[in-house]
Amino acid sequence: MSAGPGLESLVDQTISVITNDGRNIVGVLKGFDQATNIILDESHERVYSTKDTVKQTKAFHLGLRSLLLGCLLKPHCDFANPVIGGMEGVQQLVLGLYIIRGDNISVVGELDEDLDSSLDLSKLRAHPLKPVIH
Repeated sequence: MSAGPGLESLVDQTISVITNDGRNIVGVLKGFDQATNIILDESHERVYSTKDTVKQTKAFHLGLRSLLLGCLLKPHCDFANPVIGGMEGVQQLVLGLYIIRGDNISVVGELDEDLDSSLDLSKLRAHPLKPVIH
């Protein structure tokens, strides 16, 4: 990894990645390559909204039993991602081990874990980021 784009100091650190399509993904940087493709572990996507309640995924609306029944009827079922947190504020979708292509990355930044853990994401409101236009 010696030919990397200056990310060496962030390996095994919690980082925040903003992608070209406006998503915010937080996770522990485990590796990268010369094309800035990155591997995140323990990652989740933060979905911001200005509304008082964030729309929940299908699993919460339908219940697990209904979701499983629906998946039997549809060949390409989309199991809803688990959600961290409550019904309001920033929704956090668990991704786990996640790879992001370098050409889809806009910004990579180190996350201050102490400051981040002190934030009440349930009260935070923000407009979603718009995609990058080249």
